[in-house]
Amino acid sequence: MCASHDCELMISTQIVTRFAPSPTGDLHLGNARTALFNELLARRAGGRFLLRIEDTDAQRSSDAHTRGLIADLRWLGLDWDAGPDREDARGPYRQSERGAIYAADFEALQRRAVVYPCYCSALELEVSRRTQLAAGKPPRYAGTCRDLDAAERAARAERGRIPTLRFRVPAAERINFADFVHGAQSFLSDDIGDFVVRRADGTAAFFFCNAVDDARMGVTHVLRGEDHLANTPRQLMILAALELPAPAYGHVSLLVGPDGAPLSKRHGATSVREYRERGFTAAAIINHLFRLGHATPEHGFLNLGEMAQAFDATHLGRAPARFDEQQLLVWQKDAVHRMDARELRHWLGPLLPAALDEASVGAFIDAVRPNIVLPEDAKAWLDIVFGGPLELAPADSAVIRGAGSGYFTAAAQAADGRAELPAILAAVRAATGKTGAALYKPLRLALTGRPHGPELAPLLKAMPAGKARERFARFADTGS
Repeated sequence: MCASHDCELMISTQIVTRFAPSPTGDLHLGNARTALFNELLARRAGGRFLLRIEDTDAQRSSDAHTRGLIADLRWLGLDWDAGPDREDARGPYRQSERGAIYAADFEALQRRAVVYPCYCSALELEVSRRTQLAAGKPPRYAGTCRDLDAAERAARAERGRIPTLRFRVPAAERINFADFVHGAQSFLSDDIGDFVVRRADGTAAFFFCNAVDDARMGVTHVLRGEDHLANTPRQLMILAALELPAPAYGHVSLLVGPDGAPLSKRHGATSVREYRERGFTAAAIINHLFRLGHATPEHGFLNLGEMAQAFDATHLGRAPARFDEQQLLVWQKDAVHRMDARELRHWLGPLLPAALDEASVGAFIDAVRPNIVLPEDAKAWLDIVFGGPLELAPADSAVIRGAGSGYFTAAAQAADGRAELPAILAAVRAATGKTGAALYKPLRLALTGRPHGPELAPLLKAMPAGKARERFARFADTGS
């Protein structure tokens, strides 16, 4: 048996891609990247992008997770032409609602004698697997129920055995296809073994419904994680048996952590929700994901439309892509600096004190914008600008003492009323003769409690009236 696909992206037929998550948890960064690449692949060619929810695993799937997935995808800026919230004639787009379609296909496979009932229990299958492993053989179904006659099947049914349905894999055949990421692929059918297409509870297995849905929804290009590469020959056999069209397959490299292991919780945050809650922007995340496993000459900040124009499936890499939060922070800093005042107000909104008027909010944002990457950075500066007395590190206290009380007396007097940095600096310079770091550093420490940070002039404008004088006066009497 041979199924061959041209790995060149089709231009004579509209490209249709899809993202097909299982709603069993939060949207993983690796899956978010897969969704992004599928939308970009479709948009560059003027095609369609579909969202399908693969929720046949009723025990692990939930509506809450489905809502969360959709919300995260929307937040990232992704948009699909059809999906569970935007049905069309190819739907429904929830697999749990496609049972009648699968049932008709199972009947067709049974009529063609390419499937058979399997009565093996989970324990029997596990014993067989262990036996094969102990003998140094790859574990696959031993064919126990493959050739049972009607009487033998009836006997097993009488004992209460509820069968699964297995696909009868032909012997000694090659399944060949061109993966548009990994190139030519070839699998021997003897290495696969008969596999389950319908579970004992009557629901369709992943191999089956994933493949037939792609065909019936008109998907032309399946771009998914390389952990699904070994599934492809099984799905090609299913589609051929049902005389359904097969898409072109491409398998993108997996995301790994800094240690080269698959990205997981031990590396820290791994879901879009977690990064969203920490204050990362969607623009930063998609700019980072766009470059993970996808080589591009575009090094600048891109929006989704620009990414679609720059996306090239032939530039998808085969090596694992390393997710680097430090690089994400670089994109995040760029994203924050690109925000306008309204966007910054919205982004920082939950942190800003309700009592602040618009002018104070604007002045604060103008002051701290260059020094914030995440909202937590702004929180520290809110305490500095609007809070009470500051805690000083021992080394910083020494700098304050070294400046002398006369330094801060002059600063406090100059800060009376509306504090302006040039006037304060001029007064301190005249009173002490200090210049350079000796002039600036004690002033910064007294105002902010930190040796580094935003420029002092906009910080002074953001501070409430009298705040700067209060902080200078703290050190004016004692110089300590």
